[in-house]
Amino acid sequence: MSTTDQMGEFISLQEASEMTARYRATIQPGETIAVAGSREIFDQILAQSGCEGLRMYFAIEPDGTKTLVVVGIDSAENDMTKGLIAENFGPCPKRCPQPNALNS
Repeated sequence: MSTTDQMGEFISLQEASEMTARYRATIQPGETIAVAGSREIFDQILAQSGCEGLRMYFAIEPDGTKTLVVVGIDSAENDMTKGLIAENFGPCPKRCPQPNALNS
């Protein structure tokens, strides 16, 4: 992945708020609206030799809770499946921030 092939872009709070509101409108009350992970987990994945970014897979825990599975990607944008893979992020609801434009 070259520096000219950047994945992701910054958006405004207004755009993000509209996007998250559209998502919340598609789910039942009490379903997962977000997950949070510690910097340490992301730093360890990104620190792997050859890691150029992250890929996040939508996933479902055995109890039905939505989550993410996170894996590093190499310069060819392939998953680094022999490296660190993370899950067990803090779901909201349960571990939610104070109400803000992204979650309410």
